[in-house]
Amino acid sequence: VQLVESGGGLVQAGGSLRLSCSISGISLDYYTIVWFRQAPGKERDVVSSISRNGVTAYYADSVKGRFTISRDDAKKTVYLQMNSLKPEDTAIYYCRCSGSPNYWGQGTKVTVSS
Repeated sequence: VQLVESGGGLVQAGGSLRLSCSISGISLDYYTIVWFRQAPGKERDVVSSISRNGVTAYYADSVKGRFTISRDDAKKTVYLQMNSLKPEDTAIYYCRCSGSPNYWGQGTKVTVSS
């Protein structure tokens, strides 16, 4: 099983990025996918999640209205569209297949400059 995040980078405040989480080695049908982020010196926190059927999405209050999660099971990819980025969104972003066991990617770095 392999999860590969991509799409991170450096962006100015107010800008946008779209993160991708490409998953191989498992069928995506059975997994809720979760995006986490970890800022320097802080704990890893949940940003957003999407249910197995894509019907239910969750957003942390800090990103609600700015981030959108989506999934394309045919492409085995989950996306996180991030708009109106703020400096406090700076972090390494990770995706996780939630199950038993959980599967994690290696992360992609997002830096938002003020």
